[in-house]
Amino acid sequence: VQKDDIIYRRQRRSAISCDSNCYWPKSSDGLVNVPVNISTVFCKAQIAEAMQEFTTLTCIHFVNRTTETSYINVEPGQSCWSFFGKIGGKQTVSLMANDCMNKGSIQHELNHALGFIHEQARSDRDNYVQIRWEYVIPRERGNFEKMNSNNLGLPYDYSSVMHYSAYDFSSTPREATIVPIPDSSVPIGQRDGLSNLDVVKINKLYNCNICSTVLPNPNGTFSSANYPYLYSNNSRCLWLIRIPQNKVYLQFEALDLQRSPDCASDYIRIYDGISRNSNVLLDKSCGMGPLPAVVTSRNTMLVEFVSDEAVAATGFLASYSQGKYG
Repeated sequence: VQKDDIIYRRQRRSAISCDSNCYWPKSSDGLVNVPVNISTVFCKAQIAEAMQEFTTLTCIHFVNRTTETSYINVEPGQSCWSFFGKIGGKQTVSLMANDCMNKGSIQHELNHALGFIHEQARSDRDNYVQIRWEYVIPRERGNFEKMNSNNLGLPYDYSSVMHYSAYDFSSTPREATIVPIPDSSVPIGQRDGLSNLDVVKINKLYNCNICSTVLPNPNGTFSSANYPYLYSNNSRCLWLIRIPQNKVYLQFEALDLQRSPDCASDYIRIYDGISRNSNVLLDKSCGMGPLPAVVTSRNTMLVEFVSDEAVAATGFLASYSQGKYG
């Protein structure tokens, strides 16, 4: 049954929940490989970029379908929708060329296919948003029904790509259908990319052993775990900086990593983009600072920190901002 942009396999939508058969299986290497076929109608690079954030930050890897019988088929349609979770066989993710081709909207539909509902449909949503039913278009009321959801013990996420915006399906101009509480000014419904909690939820639901963080604000600071105390051994952590616009400017306030020949043991590496396949801005660096400031060519940067089995240093503290150098 379809009441919004999700097709459910059961009739009682309010009781939807995934069991093990609803999730895509994990391989022996710890990855969840989801086969995908993309219609030639689309610019595949645009969809691939949306999928890349999953690959970088989670154990979900969208891979080109070859002979797999269960796979996602991304195809053009008259609306944007997806099946809920893995259904087996060929399952459609429908994208509308002029409506949902930005990165966050593509990720929204892919998240449905992974088994995620809308954020404002969570069982505890009434603690965080008010649904103004009087302004909801009557035929769209199904979009706002609350569900008996598995919230994974994680906070409500106003910034999730799975959250509707304030005025979605409103029957009356300038009247919101969803109002955050207690602070009605909180932004909701972004489609810039996966939020940090989106990533945390995917990794928790699929038991991904991934250390990754999204930094979406125009500026901020971050550090290795336990800084300024000794960092963990045998770790690999990623920070995806995705600012709203302009280039990312990064500088290290402090750096203390175990020194080794060619920085083979512990190191920081910085990429110009959202993937470890992106151009390298700063190759393996270790020891004690300082390091040069780094500037990207666009609004995303990926910072990678790796440590081996021996810990002998306190790590790093870095800050980033937008708008410098163009």
